[in-house]
Amino acid sequence: MIKAMTFPPFLVVLLLALSTGPLCDAIWLNIPKTGTKCVSEEIHSNVVVLSDYVVVSVEDGQTATIAVKVTSPYGNNLHHRENVTYGRFAFTTEEAGNYLACFWSDNRTRGSGEVVVNIDWKTGIAAKDWESVARKEKLQGVELELRKLEGAVEAIHENLLYLKSREAEMRSTSETTNARVAWFSIMSLGICIVVSGLQVWYLKRFFQKKKLI
Repeated sequence: MIKAMTFPPFLVVLLLALSTGPLCDAIWLNIPKTGTKCVSEEIHSNVVVLSDYVVVSVEDGQTATIAVKVTSPYGNNLHHRENVTYGRFAFTTEEAGNYLACFWSDNRTRGSGEVVVNIDWKTGIAAKDWESVARKEKLQGVELELRKLEGAVEAIHENLLYLKSREAEMRSTSETTNARVAWFSIMSLGICIVVSGLQVWYLKRFFQKKKLI
């Protein structure tokens, strides 16, 4: 006998939002004949990043190829391709910070029009292959959506912990800077007092020698 399952209204709304809402960021770049366009995202460590890119069109209708380079916050090369019209890069972040993906038109490209590139950028829960998860764990329907919701909640929790750690780090840096500024102010005030005292002493001796006082 099949039993009907009922869910609270807020859970239904979350499931609908998760199932119908975008799980990735679609980015469109207009790359000039000369110059570079970059996209970046601040990501914490141990996060999966998956991105597909493809040349969509060129203004003058000529065949175009691009070059792509992806670097980590410390400048490590994560992906580098030249003379391509499409491609994919995937990696797991090892350090927290700003990850940069730069695109530019190859010198091999004919014509002078802009190259339009579409980038499908996914991070964290959005980069997970839910079809494979569903097949492996035999999840269907609501069970799969609940698993997605669980993953989204975990991702939000991890982001909150990351923001909390960043806030603590920034607060520590701010307190250290304030302490240094305070000591510098005290030292500056002390130096001013010493210099003023020496000037008064020098002027007093000068006037005494001149028998003006």
